[in-house]
Amino acid sequence: MFALLVLMCFGDKLDEKQIKQVEFVQRRQLLTFARFNILNLWPKLTRLVMRKRWEEFFQIRREQHEVLLPLILARKRMVEERKKKMEEEEEEYVQSYVDTLLDLELPEEKRKLNEDEIVSLCSEFLNGGTDTTATALQWIMANLVKNPEIQERLYEEVKGAEEIEVEKMPYLKAVVLEGLRRHPPGHFVLPHSVTEDTVLGGYKVPKKGTINFMVAEIGRDPEVWKEPMAFKPERFMGEEVDITGSRGIKMMPFGAGRRICPGIGLAMLHLEYYVANMVKEFEWKEVQEHKVDLTEKLEFTVVMKHPLKARAVPRT
Repeated sequence: MFALLVLMCFGDKLDEKQIKQVEFVQRRQLLTFARFNILNLWPKLTRLVMRKRWEEFFQIRREQHEVLLPLILARKRMVEERKKKMEEEEEEYVQSYVDTLLDLELPEEKRKLNEDEIVSLCSEFLNGGTDTTATALQWIMANLVKNPEIQERLYEEVKGAEEIEVEKMPYLKAVVLEGLRRHPPGHFVLPHSVTEDTVLGGYKVPKKGTINFMVAEIGRDPEVWKEPMAFKPERFMGEEVDITGSRGIKMMPFGAGRRICPGIGLAMLHLEYYVANMVKEFEWKEVQEHKVDLTEKLEFTVVMKHPLKARAVPRT
């Protein structure tokens, strides 16, 4: 999954060593953010009393530049060379995420992005597209291992397909949606600030107040969902499900409204594709000495406290 995001970001296949370097520094950054949330609350104060933590943070940032910037500059050179050749011959070309950043201009400042900004945006692209999706995938597979009857029903839907066409597989989509409802990777979305005094549900919310949305609790509301803690994909069968918030909010694993996660389409496609292929090719069984434990643990995302261990049996 990470290798695919790296390809989409930089436009070229990297060797395994390069991918591991990128993955290592990005993972370190994620875990640092998870441990240093307090830095976001009082940045000036924490710079004084938590100097070592800040030094560690800046060291990771330097390493990130050392790993990502050469890939960005290599892509920039390739794009410039291609522009020179365009007049001579037409060739097939697949645009990468970096390409869009190289051409991006900031209208108010009348300038293009600098190298530091491009590194930051590439980092957000890689972390936002991998850690959350990988976390969601593990939660879904854990529930399929724990509920073999659901796994078998899903297998019946995907087994006959020569190519996985996710849009024709309603139960597959239901399994993924139920996984996101029951175990959203992020239990909070980015906080929002109130622009004017507001009354919501009888509560006064003052202007400039900071509002957090409890994503997990919204998806587990017993007034909306029957048996909310149970894993029941069939609750999403036979009805059009809106997870964008445009027709009311029953769950919001990607946020909602204008600031909904821009990667929602890609994330859903990846989850459906990976789950379908994993179930089609293997039967996933519980390991006796490692029973599936759905206890949660907060890192950058909300992960399994005891990571899933399962036995993959090839389908015959």
